[in-house]
This record gives sequence, C-alpha cells and structure tokens, in this order.
Amino acid sequence: MVTAPDARQATVATDLPLGGRWTSLRLAGREWLWRRDLPERASVGDGDGDGDGDGDGDGDIFVDAGGLEECIPTVRGVPDHGSAWSRPWFQRAGWDAVDCDEFTLRRRMDCTSDEVTATYELTAAPGYRFVWAAHALVDLSVGARIVLPHGAPVRLYREAAELVTTEWPADQPHIAGSWPDPYGLRLDVLGPNDGTAVGASVLDRDSVDVIDGPHRLTLTVSVDGDTPTSIALWRNLGGYPPASPYRSVGIEPMLGSVFDLADAGPGDAATVPQSGLLRWELRIRAERVDP
Repeated sequence: MVTAPDARQATVATDLPLGGRWTSLRLAGREWLWRRDLPERASVGDGDGDGDGDGDGDGDIFVDAGGLEECIPTVRGVPDHGSAWSRPWFQRAGWDAVDCDEFTLRRRMDCTSDEVTATYELTAAPGYRFVWAAHALVDLSVGARIVLPHGAPVRLYREAAELVTTEWPADQPHIAGSWPDPYGLRLDVLGPNDGTAVGASVLDRDSVDVIDGPHRLTLTVSVDGDTPTSIALWRNLGGYPPASPYRSVGIEPMLGSVFDLADAGPGDAATVPQSGLLRWELRIRAERVDP
C-alpha cells in the first residue's frame, strides 16, 4: 500500500503478485474503485492470457476482479487486456515492475492530500508499438456524469452497432462520431442498468472529469513527445458478459487511440523512441464540489 503520511490523505493499495492491479483508491474521503472477489484470479498462470495456466497467453479469457488494471500492450485483442495483468509484479529499486516478453514496465506511486500520481517507464526496443490503458473500473452512482468537451471526436466500437442510428460497415471495428452522443447514443450519463455494454475512445484527449453527487474525480495522463493520448470508456450497464452480466464502468486514460493494437493505423499507438525508454504520468485527483 502507498499511503501519504497524514491519515487524511490519499491512499492506494495494489496487488503485485496478481498482476499489479490497483485494488483500492481512496480520495476525498471515499473509495473510488469498483471490485469483486473472484477466486479464479489467483489461478492465472505466469504470463497467461487465457486462464488455462500454460503461460502461452494466446487466449481471450480475462478474469475481471475490478480495480484498476494496467492494460498493455493492448486492451482488446491478443492477449485480452494485455500481458501485464496476468504476470506477477515485483519491487525493484523503489518501483513496482513487471517483465513481459517484449518490454519491462515500471511504476512508482506518490500521494498527496487529494491526488495520486503514478509515474511509468517502459523499456523496449526502439520503434516498439503498444497501447496502454489505466483500465479503472470506477464505483459510481446511477446519476454520475462524464465530462468531456462537446464535439470531441469519438471512436465507437462494434458492440454498439445495434444501438446507433447508422448502418455499421461490415469490415470496420469502430466508427467515428462526436461527444457526447455519437449517432444518438448518449455516453456522458449512466443511469440504471439497461442491458447494454459499449466501448468508446475519445480521441486527442488527456483528461476527463467524472461528477458523482458532491464529488469530482479527474484523471489526467501526460507523456513526452508526440505520443497519442485518448480517454477510453467501458460503459457496461448489465450487458456483459451475456451469460452472467454485471454492471461496471471504466474510465480509462490511454496512450494510443484504439482498443486493439492490431487495429492501430499510423498515429494510433505509442512508439518507443530511439533511447529505448518512454515515460508517462497518470494523475488522479478528487475534490468535493457544490451539488
């Protein structure tokens, strides 16, 4: 656990042996992360992406225990939710770290009274392309609102095909729209469960606000150079998975602008520079606001 010296200040808890997942985030007097107990999480093998324990990472079963997952080098695709979540993390020289097949990721946490800052360093071969998302499943009320600039460009993913007022091209994994209601699908409000699950990425954005009752949560990512940033959303109002759906809402600052690295065109992914090292920072801040 990372805790500021004053007990009134922010606290973060992580589970290094089981994928480095953030299991708790307390800011402004409340817990912000949604999570659930799943014994299956403990049985995922080292580097496994399919939950069968063989370590090949070539499957598509992600064990969703909630919290905040470090999704890298992809979010969707192979391996599902990336390769870092299914590997044990460890402490190295004051950093949390994980070794994956093509890269090493390090993370350091710092807390103040109302903000948590996570600093990241990824080392890999120059030119290595990846997508990273802070896959934060946030515990929000039905009245919560997501605040992003009106008209911001949005990529809407295929599970929304039956919910939009346009025909979806058969060969396209996503279509372009604008915030907050691409093709009539309102994304900035949650409401009660309606049996839908929608993924979206809001392009060229590095910060997002969430208003929930008397609280405002702000998540901001910053990175050197011309690395693309976006805000991903996972708006699951009881629509996923089909066999046993539950409610989960992801607010996810990203490096890159697509969920699946395999779909990344020019400018859609982060790229390791010639130095072999890329640094970025995630800041999460909360405050009380007037109703």
